[in-house]
Amino acid sequence: MPKDAVVIIRYGPYSAVGLSVEYRTFRLEGLQAVLTRDGHKVILEKIEDWNVVELMVNEEIVFHCNIQDLEFVSVPFDSSTQAC
Repeated sequence: MPKDAVVIIRYGPYSAVGLSVEYRTFRLEGLQAVLTRDGHKVILEKIEDWNVVELMVNEEIVFHCNIQDLEFVSVPFDSSTQAC
């Protein structure tokens, strides 16, 4: 990813623990924190596709997954402490 890129996180609504289908950003907080810490500008953009997360850089989708596959991060992520 280019240094100091503008990253658009496009996300759709999903149902959490039997709750109604809504736009929620809880699962995106860790991702936002890592991208921001690495110097990127993060923009959140709602889309209509259910259960979807897409990362766009320079008008190109560089990552796509089911939003429910993202895990909650309760402690700020530090890549220097992660095993490779």
